[in-house]
Amino acid sequence: MNATDELTHVQPPLPAAPAYGKASIGDVLSSAAAVLGGDSFENVLKLPAATRICVVLVDGLGKSLLKEKSGHAPFLRGVLAEDTGGAHPRTLQAAFPSTTATSLTSLGTGAVPGHHGMVGYDVLDPSQDKVVNLLGNWDAGVDPLRWQPCPTIFEQLSASVPCTTVSLPRFADSPMTRAALRGSEFRGATSMHARVEEAVNALAATPRALVYLYWGELDKAGHAHGADSAQWERQLEELDAGMKRLAATAPAGTLILLTADHGMVDVPRSARIDFSVYPELMDGVRHTAGEPRMVHLYLEPGTTEEARGRLMGAWLERFGRKAWVLTREQAVEAGYFGEVSDAVSARIGDVLVLAREPIAFYDLQRVRAQAMEVVGQHGSITKAEREVPLLRIPVTPKKPGNARKGAKRR
Repeated sequence: MNATDELTHVQPPLPAAPAYGKASIGDVLSSAAAVLGGDSFENVLKLPAATRICVVLVDGLGKSLLKEKSGHAPFLRGVLAEDTGGAHPRTLQAAFPSTTATSLTSLGTGAVPGHHGMVGYDVLDPSQDKVVNLLGNWDAGVDPLRWQPCPTIFEQLSASVPCTTVSLPRFADSPMTRAALRGSEFRGATSMHARVEEAVNALAATPRALVYLYWGELDKAGHAHGADSAQWERQLEELDAGMKRLAATAPAGTLILLTADHGMVDVPRSARIDFSVYPELMDGVRHTAGEPRMVHLYLEPGTTEEARGRLMGAWLERFGRKAWVLTREQAVEAGYFGEVSDAVSARIGDVLVLAREPIAFYDLQRVRAQAMEVVGQHGSITKAEREVPLLRIPVTPKKPGNARKGAKRR
């Protein structure tokens, strides 16, 4: 047993890897495509037959949060309480890391992070020897189609089934959209009500359809105020009303699926740590990247195994049971990224720090101090961050004409 193996041995056991190919976020659109007749896809989630499917992706809606806050979502609470007879899983696993760039690309491609290469919020681009952002601030030197070469579900299906993405207008041609969701017709709408209407119109326009509807307001409220805030609860209420409206206006027979890209953990201000002030935590580190709850540490070329072991030991000594600390090789062996290609391997940190308790790690030599104002966070592999719902929302279209009880006939 070498030094790094010994360090892992003394830590709390690592959680199991995401259930890629069985019950993960990457299996939703691919299962939907199989239902709609895509020959190259498998319905691993055992979704029921349908000719129109609407997949609603709620950014930041962890399964535990939905259950805890279900009093603010009476419509979705009713869906949660329904017995599906085990027809499909009710809980899915986010991709790893549990961050939007990674999970959304697994959703859009059906591929594991080790293949699609979106292995963090920001990561090292080895060809430029610099950290690049993979969500909203792409580097000019990174081509989304070269960085993420896996074909999307939409690209493979759209020749036979109309595919539509409904989201905020600013995402229409964003690098993230081109990387993860290319191949569909994009319909932009600013308000939540307008997005529901656009999704319904896309479903009604053709006998067969696959519609992806993005709902990002909950995550935004969580980052700014926390998931235990009145602002987050109000956004959950808006989501609940929107899903009720979608169920009432979608064409009969539509299969509506609600899921999420990750959950969320509120981190108190006192537990948001600037690790760059501790020399022993930066010893031999060339670049830092990732999420504050899943940090990539990239070491200087030529760093010895002994030196990497010392760095890991320093992190464990300071933070003890508050985090898991492991090597790239251990994370790959554990299956966290799925199968990892050679091209993607170097984008993963030499050392990974995964938050276990409500704590977050920042390198204020690299990021602005404003980043530490974020309350609701994600990225690690705790249950609260990795478990997301898969809800089948029944369509209940309103009957035409006057439906008032006791209405007189003329």
